[in-house]
Amino acid sequence: MNPATTRATKTGGELIVEALKANGVSQVSCVPGESYLAVLDALYESGIDVVVCRQEGGAAMMADSWGRLSGKPGICMVTRGPGATNASAGLHVAKQDSIPMILFVGQIGRDMKEREAFQEVEYRRAFTEFAKWVGEIDDARRIPEFVTRAFAVATSGRPGPVVLTLPEDMLVEAVEAPAALPYMPVESHPGPSQIKAFDAMLREAQSPMVIVGGTRWTEKAVEDFQDFASRFKLPVGCSFRRQMLFDHLHPSYAGDVGIGINPALAKEVKEADLLILIGARMSEMPSSGYTLLDIPYPKQKIVHVFPDPEELGRLYRPDLAICAAPAEFVEALADLQPPAVPIWAERKSAMHDAYLKWSTPPETGPGNVHMGPIMEWIEETSPTTRSSPMVPAIMRHGCTASTASESTTPSRPRPPAQWATACRQRLPRRSFTPSAKSSALPAMAAS
Repeated sequence: MNPATTRATKTGGELIVEALKANGVSQVSCVPGESYLAVLDALYESGIDVVVCRQEGGAAMMADSWGRLSGKPGICMVTRGPGATNASAGLHVAKQDSIPMILFVGQIGRDMKEREAFQEVEYRRAFTEFAKWVGEIDDARRIPEFVTRAFAVATSGRPGPVVLTLPEDMLVEAVEAPAALPYMPVESHPGPSQIKAFDAMLREAQSPMVIVGGTRWTEKAVEDFQDFASRFKLPVGCSFRRQMLFDHLHPSYAGDVGIGINPALAKEVKEADLLILIGARMSEMPSSGYTLLDIPYPKQKIVHVFPDPEELGRLYRPDLAICAAPAEFVEALADLQPPAVPIWAERKSAMHDAYLKWSTPPETGPGNVHMGPIMEWIEETSPTTRSSPMVPAIMRHGCTASTASESTTPSRPRPPAQWATACRQRLPRRSFTPSAKSSALPAMAAS
């Protein structure tokens, strides 16, 4: 029997929790409120971990973090009026960073609408700019429909937040509804003709560059793309807040394309004859205030890979637009073969050297505390592991995609007191004269 045909009388609150469990939800962040007590009651013995936060903005950002780390919608619940508006900061972050998230908001009773009831807000008008979709469930029988749609919208195309409002009286209404089923993820794939066209454009290029960003990457896709960049000897940059997508010590890594970009890297982006954007939107921050690429017709040839067709051609007219999630696009690159000697290989090496130089703290500078000698000492002193011998260099230059997935346990770091003692012993040799404030820092670390 299809479980969706099974009907039982349950309250709206119970149906909400049943739908969350059907979609694999294991944690909810919230600030409790009287407007959705029926949901809180249903959560009590549900097996879902409920994390109570002190403020709705923090609860929303906790849900954003869950979606950011797992790729699955983070779930947040808040009460009406000020509770919902406090949560809007987390919604905005999730919208701009393309993070799947669902915000459930307790709402006034259905018979009080349009009377300016206590803390009444029309969320479909107020939150349209903050979310991909804002819906209100005014019939408890439709809860499975709305929740399934919320998961689908939050994860499809360009991921983002969804808001569902829950009238208080609807949540206590006992109704018959179909048993909830999990949503079906939708993936977009590149066509063979698009991969062929991409291969041809890459072979014609003299100075190509790749910028990776966005969401809908998998650990395997990150590793496979790194292998692709190695084979093709392509320079790769990471978009704003996406530095985890490429190994910073890899010979192809050119730096982060974000706030305070290395001027040498900005020059390379502008002078590239082929710019390959994978998952990246190149909005204000990665484009240095929309100065790296001309709008709407960039000087560089553009290959834009993005999972949502509404983003392709929105700012920059691409020479090749591929509507595909990054993971599916990278999978399609597996059979491509590089030129025997890519003509851009030396440029790739020069760009990586420029990144290493740019990211190395200077030996001297204003003041008595210099980060260059401190990082040098950490590199000389830090324990390394057999599986991650480059840990000290990572601390200086950035993260690596490869070591982030190591299953072996690294050596146990020193306790804070030991680090403080070691630094205190080392720093005076660098002409460090502690002030009254700075001399208290080791004691603070030791505690």
